[in-house]
Amino acid sequence: MNVRKLTLTSMFIAINVVLSSLIVIPIGPIKAAPIQHMINVLCAVFVGPWFGLAQAFLSSVIRMMFGTGSAFAFPGSMIGVLLASALYRYRKHLFMAAIGEVIGTGLIGSFMCIPLAFVLGLQHFAIKPLMAAFITSSAVGAFISYVVLMILFKKGKLSRWLPKD
Repeated sequence: MNVRKLTLTSMFIAINVVLSSLIVIPIGPIKAAPIQHMINVLCAVFVGPWFGLAQAFLSSVIRMMFGTGSAFAFPGSMIGVLLASALYRYRKHLFMAAIGEVIGTGLIGSFMCIPLAFVLGLQHFAIKPLMAAFITSSAVGAFISYVVLMILFKKGKLSRWLPKD
């Protein structure tokens, strides 16, 4: 077990849960949290897909237990962090991680929430507002993380935190 990745993942979970409790945008049954998307991109860069997936899952569970998240957080955040990690690993470019989060959460994740809406008894919930909320929230969070990563890169601090593998 990689202690560095495990430690970073637990710190990302804690930051995500605390800040997502403070910054949440309720849109019908959805509780949009741009901080989740910011953390997803940071996880894609710093810890990779599997630790990022664990972070997304555990953060969603804890946020649901605290009432600051909804069941819609699971497919969106988990698909988002996986696609962000895959695109970052493929291209080794910070912008690709941010784009992967927006595509994974905003587009694919919102489509994956359609069956979940039916299971939860929300048959009349429209996909367009759902998709708009997911895209907006993920774009805001991805932009914030991209700015943070670029600041770290320009100051020469990013390479020290990147995984060696």
